[in-house]
Amino acid sequence: MTDEKAKNVAHATFTQYMVAHKLRKTPERYAIMEKVFEMASHFSIDSLHSLICADGYRVSRATVYNTIELLIDAGLVRRHTFGNQSPQYEKIAGFSKHYHLVCTSCGKVKEIKDPEIDALLTTRRFGNFHPAYLDLNVYGLCRTCGRRSRSGPEPREKKSHTND
Repeated sequence: MTDEKAKNVAHATFTQYMVAHKLRKTPERYAIMEKVFEMASHFSIDSLHSLICADGYRVSRATVYNTIELLIDAGLVRRHTFGNQSPQYEKIAGFSKHYHLVCTSCGKVKEIKDPEIDALLTTRRFGNFHPAYLDLNVYGLCRTCGRRSRSGPEPREKKSHTND
């Protein structure tokens, strides 16, 4: 699905959600939703708030946070907590399944798609439990941090003592 099509689907879904829950359809809520669907990767409330303000909207962090909660409830956004980092969010409506590789050293998050994992989880049964979605995070070291840990600490300069 193209980004524009995903944004249109999200707009319609969000409108239906607000009508069903008797919520006001404010320009600020739609601006926040549209900015979310322009994001290329995970984002924080603070980074989203900064982008919304840069676009000329005067909204509080509380408005951004509350709108994100509505988008989560509407099934358009998902909240992630990777390790001990602050919550990160991502758009999910209209996008394919993916999993996260999380570096425990620098905190970098990389998204991967794996048809083998998809196939395995599709055939997996959980008794009478019916999963709504799966959130798979794999923790370890990214390439950069892995190289850094293999090379060990930086060598220190040796000090020479001379008697002058």
